[in-house]
Amino acid sequence: MKQSEQWTSKLGFILAAAGSAIGLGAIWKFPYVTGTSGGGAFFVLFLLFTVLVGLPLLLGEFVIGRSTQQEAITAYKTIAPGTGWHWIGRLGVVTCFILLSFYSVVGGWIVLYLFRSVTGQLIDVEGGYEKLFETVIADPVMTVGAQFVFMLFTIFVVARGVQDGIEKANKYMMPALFLLFLVLIIRSLTLDGAMKGITFFLRPDFSKLTSEAVLYALGQSFFSLSVGVSVMVTYSSYLAQNESLPRSAASIVGLNLLISLLAGLAIFPAVFSLGVEPTAGPGLLFMVLPSVFSKIPLGGLFLTIFLVLFLFATLTSAFSMLEIIVASLVKGDMTKRKKIAWLTGLLIFVAGVPSALSYGVLSEWTIFGKSIFDAADFLVSNILMPLGALLIAIFVPLKMKRDMLLKEISMGSTNGRRFFAVWLMLLRYVAPIVIIIVFMDVLDVI
Repeated sequence: MKQSEQWTSKLGFILAAAGSAIGLGAIWKFPYVTGTSGGGAFFVLFLLFTVLVGLPLLLGEFVIGRSTQQEAITAYKTIAPGTGWHWIGRLGVVTCFILLSFYSVVGGWIVLYLFRSVTGQLIDVEGGYEKLFETVIADPVMTVGAQFVFMLFTIFVVARGVQDGIEKANKYMMPALFLLFLVLIIRSLTLDGAMKGITFFLRPDFSKLTSEAVLYALGQSFFSLSVGVSVMVTYSSYLAQNESLPRSAASIVGLNLLISLLAGLAIFPAVFSLGVEPTAGPGLLFMVLPSVFSKIPLGGLFLTIFLVLFLFATLTSAFSMLEIIVASLVKGDMTKRKKIAWLTGLLIFVAGVPSALSYGVLSEWTIFGKSIFDAADFLVSNILMPLGALLIAIFVPLKMKRDMLLKEISMGSTNGRRFFAVWLMLLRYVAPIVIIIVFMDVLDVI
């Protein structure tokens, strides 16, 4: 059965797919990884790897979804019937389930910080912002309650369907995201000493690069597009046959790179202006930035703006994670969508409660020496996603006929044929090698 739902326009698809890709990876992880990995040199490598690895994989998922017009699991069954390749789709569903269970916890933290910012509780915090963050994430009632609020909004949007829910929400939230970023950038660039941050971020100094930083750039380029979990297989299955897949993929990669650039331009000038080290790590956005904003005129307003865009980016990614799970259960029967969306979403919330409590009442519970939250994050980011991406990179050239691939790449595009050979070479040879390198580095850590 073909999908009964479709995006109303190419723009709707691009905004939704870009919203899926642009999440915590671009706004939370990218700034602190850049800060700890050499600044501009890291950004150059990230850009190259995104184009050479992320783009081919993204387009590979598009081809699978649009050619079959099916959700992830059924798409693999359609292309390779009677084989075990459909487990790539199942792996994506399981990965998104685990990912959203702890991703929603971070979404809850953002909700809590946004509430505090709106009510004026994030300026001149007694005891400092590090203590505040530790207090917030350790409070069981606040963290679980905020996670529940985040999941309620995610479920509400996905339950409304592709056009009336996901597409409509992204059409408002993505433009707002860009607009809010521009406001923040203008404010950051007007601070004294802002150019030091611009220099750090955009002037490459390859002497500061280490082998570890190169691997971080590989991983960040890979994870920032959310490839490997078959989300884009499901999203592209709602795409009309006359749309150009290469142009759509290039647009999404371009938007993702742009958001990463905007994140750097908004954050590093402010950080350097106030003499804060850019190597603050994961706490950069929750502990360092509130401190930075508290020291500038109208800081409370700009901190609220930042938290709103942070929440928007997190939600648009959450929509896609829940959608792949719901679509795999609905299988085109829209009468089941609302019920399954609510049941699945609430189940994910329950599964995420241990992660929400892992810095408080369950802080002594560890898995291989990691907290429940960190263990779930490590499993998804370092094992399941690379494995899924590697399998997709193998599956497309191996199980899909060359004529079918050429048809999908060429459809709606005048330059598809010229791009085809390069794309297939990158997908068949470059992407698997890069993924295996990253994967082996992860195994050394284990």
